[in-house]
Amino acid sequence: MRILSRADVQQAITMRESIEVMKDAFTRLSNNQANVPLRSQLPIPAYNGVALFMPAYVHGTEALAIKIVNVYNDNPKNGLPLIHAVVVVLEATTGRALALLEGGSVTALRTGAGCGAATDFLARRDARVGLVFGAGVQARAQLRAMCAVRSLERVYVYDAVPGKAQEMVNDLRGNPELPSDLRAADDVASAVRQADIISCATTSKTPLFDGKDVQAGAHVNAIGSFTHDARETDTNFIKRCNKIVVDAYSGALAEAGDLLIPMEEGVISESSIFAELGEISGGKKEGRTRADEITFFKSVGNAVQDAAIAQAILQRAQEMNLGTNVEL
Repeated sequence: MRILSRADVQQAITMRESIEVMKDAFTRLSNNQANVPLRSQLPIPAYNGVALFMPAYVHGTEALAIKIVNVYNDNPKNGLPLIHAVVVVLEATTGRALALLEGGSVTALRTGAGCGAATDFLARRDARVGLVFGAGVQARAQLRAMCAVRSLERVYVYDAVPGKAQEMVNDLRGNPELPSDLRAADDVASAVRQADIISCATTSKTPLFDGKDVQAGAHVNAIGSFTHDARETDTNFIKRCNKIVVDAYSGALAEAGDLLIPMEEGVISESSIFAELGEISGGKKEGRTRADEITFFKSVGNAVQDAAIAQAILQRAQEMNLGTNVEL
């Protein structure tokens, strides 16, 4: 069994490669070529946490895996990551365990790459200004993903915790994958009005910005919330969306508060969801068709992403001889 650390995962595959893996995975998901049970949630109320169990098998590939991800909201104030996770890769032909991957890096990579795929299909080709809400591991992956698919000239970073956005900017300044003009946002409304691409990667349960400030032609990704009562975007924004795209209908209709709350308000209905991402990546539906469209990608996460990216990482790790092999 191969053990792959965070560093191994990060070395094994690039963001651009990961985005292509996600496009294929979402296409297979929408073509019913994947077995993906709705993830099981196990609340741990005594410690303000939740454990999530996410298995998946992708037909036509060797991708069979389960991710165990734990989200503990009190961890950051104790100096620990919000999320701890592992991914177990299994051999599809025999069921034996092939690898154990550090799951936080896998989650950030596949989530960022999923939004990167959506951004590639939905954002304007001439997009030049980005905005990332959040300054954690997920936000950094979102930043890398948007810059992998569009030649951005400036990106703003905003975080509700004072100093966190500037800390992220300082850490990433000079990264050749990112624009030289990377700055912390002092004024949220101003940054939103300028942004061609917005990615939300926070733990907020309430909207991060006024949807009326989003400019025509902007694309927005939201990945932070995954419960029916939490959202990062407001009803004003949802009203203005010309295309709403989700990772999977089943997950979105069960867990996406960004959509479920406006549905409860009677503002939109299930039919307001234009497509699953895989319907666009598979050519069944079109992505952006007008420069002035406001597009929205809502992702609550799907285990097909973990299985597909973990298989790709393992293959590259074997070729590069990364990680540690152990006998069980």
